[in-house]
Amino acid sequence: MTARPILAAAVSAVWTLAAAPFPEKGGTLRFNGGNSPKSYNAYVDNNSYTMMTFSMMYETLLDSDPDTLDFEPAIASGWEASGSRFVFSIDERARWSDGEPVTARDVKWTFDAIMNPGNDTGPWKTILGGFESPSVDGELKIEFRKAESGGRDWRDLMTLGTFPVLPAHAFEGKDFSKLRLVGAPVSGPYSLARVEPEIECELRREGGWWRADSPRCRDFFNFDRIIMRYFAESQNAFEAFKDRKIDVFPVYTARIMARETGGEAFAKNWIVKRRFRNHAPVGFQGFAMNMRRKPFDDLRVRRAMAKLLDREKLNSTLMFNEYFLLSSYYQDIWDDQHECPNERFSFDPAGARALLEEAGLGNGFSFTFLSRSSMEDKFLAPFSEALAKLGVKMEIVRKDFAGWMRDMDEFNYDMTWASWGAGVFKQPESMWLSSDADRRGSNNITGFKSAEVDRLIALEKTMDTMAERVEAYRKIDELVAAEVPYILL
Repeated sequence: MTARPILAAAVSAVWTLAAAPFPEKGGTLRFNGGNSPKSYNAYVDNNSYTMMTFSMMYETLLDSDPDTLDFEPAIASGWEASGSRFVFSIDERARWSDGEPVTARDVKWTFDAIMNPGNDTGPWKTILGGFESPSVDGELKIEFRKAESGGRDWRDLMTLGTFPVLPAHAFEGKDFSKLRLVGAPVSGPYSLARVEPEIECELRREGGWWRADSPRCRDFFNFDRIIMRYFAESQNAFEAFKDRKIDVFPVYTARIMARETGGEAFAKNWIVKRRFRNHAPVGFQGFAMNMRRKPFDDLRVRRAMAKLLDREKLNSTLMFNEYFLLSSYYQDIWDDQHECPNERFSFDPAGARALLEEAGLGNGFSFTFLSRSSMEDKFLAPFSEALAKLGVKMEIVRKDFAGWMRDMDEFNYDMTWASWGAGVFKQPESMWLSSDADRRGSNNITGFKSAEVDRLIALEKTMDTMAERVEAYRKIDELVAAEVPYILL
């Protein structure tokens, strides 16, 4: 189930994708940063908030036009793609904030650190794993080649052009999983100035940022300081927002928008409420089952679990009908001409009982649900009640976000709540590739394996048109949905 609109409210600040024509420089933007991250190095902390701060600190080889999505120069002033060979020329003006030049060696060091088997960079290993370690030609030229096992992929240039480059001279010889980024040299518009664990971090605008005057960056990045404040519970973050301790608060909880956005502050526009609609692509959230463990290695048990969550009732009673129910991991690829064939699981205790009896679990079983927030309890309570009527006991194990992430990295869970965003360019291998099912820290959290899906993923990489790729995504979606009833919400 996913929200129709993305709901947002703001005090004294507007979050937009386009720069204002005559912006004022200065001031502080205070933002809800979600849970405190386990690391500020986004290569080892697979968290959208961490990547948001990380990408403001470290540039990539290429940028992209927000309207056309065409590639533009960033660290690289030019590039050449020919078959399996990709050459980038580093802009001679590129500088780290300590004055050192950005060089091809920095790019190579970052790539090699990501691919080092000893570093916990699971999803990134999948993304960059089709390439050999790059070769350096002088200070300003670097060449990548596809690995023999890599094969052609229409995303190759995007993959190489969009991983953040780190300063080798600052981090070489240090534990990559424990890099200290406070005060470290950066190539982007902001540096990490201060961290108060579990409370907040502060980014400060770099006055001498080397790309500040380029046409692509002019009039962007205007705040002097950006503060990310951490809240384990979204309700606490909303209360802080109303108390003016946060300037921008994206609302992802329907109850808050429906019941808690009234009163004088909203009526007088002291707090400005806006709806931002995003029709496609569509992300998803739901209960994930670990198929590496019994009893969830049995499809009949997974299907039974999907039949015991009353999604329609949850939507009407807890989400104020602000959501629509999903039956796909790529809902936006289905339309009136291509109706989604995946099963839409409805609340069916009798059907669930029959499946469990068929699986030899007619007398029930027990499992743990790994939770990271008490906000999940309102969804878990009716689910637990439905389970109990069939003799199934669900024990909730509550951990903070860092603890939850550690267990997820090790696949140390039976069932959990997880959510995924969506991009214009889809990368099914990050979630569904068999080789990632047992890779520590990977995004294939359910442990899904399918030779046919692997074949389609490899084939999709060679397709030249979006129409061909979308058809491949549809086939992948059907195969995955048949095996992984994610209990999509």
